[in-house]
Amino acid sequence: MSTARLTRSNEKVIAGVCAGIAEYFDLDVTLVRIAYILVSIFSAAFPGILVYIILWFVMPPKY
Repeated sequence: MSTARLTRSNEKVIAGVCAGIAEYFDLDVTLVRIAYILVSIFSAAFPGILVYIILWFVMPPKY
């Protein structure tokens, strides 16, 4: 039995966080990146940047 793990992707632009989330939920990486940008803009940008940095350190890299 295989369990999916949330990991940063090797297909990265900055740290692979959005690509890792897209792979985990089997979504298009472009849609996840656009959604992240829109949420960040509409939440005054700072919380979105902070969440991204936290996920960068919390999510393990894909081996």
